[in-house]
Amino acid sequence: MNTFHITNYKPKDFSELLGVSVKTLQRWDREGILKANRTPTDRRYYTYDQYLQFKGVNTEHDNRQTVIYARVSTRNHKDDLQNQVTFLRQFCNAKGIIVDQCMEDYGSGLNYNRKRWNQLLDEVMEQKIKTILVTHKDRFVRFGFDWFEKSCMKFNTTIMVVNNEELSPQEELVQDIVSILHVFSGRLCGLRKYKTQIEGDEELAKELQDGNQSNSRADGKIYL
Repeated sequence: MNTFHITNYKPKDFSELLGVSVKTLQRWDREGILKANRTPTDRRYYTYDQYLQFKGVNTEHDNRQTVIYARVSTRNHKDDLQNQVTFLRQFCNAKGIIVDQCMEDYGSGLNYNRKRWNQLLDEVMEQKIKTILVTHKDRFVRFGFDWFEKSCMKFNTTIMVVNNEELSPQEELVQDIVSILHVFSGRLCGLRKYKTQIEGDEELAKELQDGNQSNSRADGKIYL
């Protein structure tokens, strides 16, 4: 089965992906080195399969995995997690995409220590993943999606974003902010306890020092 991708690239985006200029793409198109596709209005575009072929990846015998990745902030939103999985599976069935693996994660999109997310990135770097499907960019990561997308492309992996309008990323952003405040408030509380302990130790040390000085004046000896 050939690799299926819904993402098409404009010449500018494709040139950045390959690390060449748009003029170079135009020259390659004229010389037949890398032919551009054409829209009905005669605009040029390129596909991800062309990128793989340019990189020397055999798309007809690409046995790497197609993975569904779904995430919610907490286990209280398990229903939302299953909605993401169901939506993506239905999309894949409609497009004839075979899903090899489904990864479900709990944790903030700001957290880079998510267990399944890190496992997924490891498998990308091991050249095991062909396509990652998510319902929204922020399901994959809250900030820096473009950077992670380009990094995955370096390993010939594409992230396919299939928007599900039933989801509410705004609500999860609020949850992420609450999570951050909770973490920092916990650290602040810990710092306050630590500060209190230090102040108590300093007070005890001062009392001991004052006691030694009093004894020194009483017997004429110096106590260290």
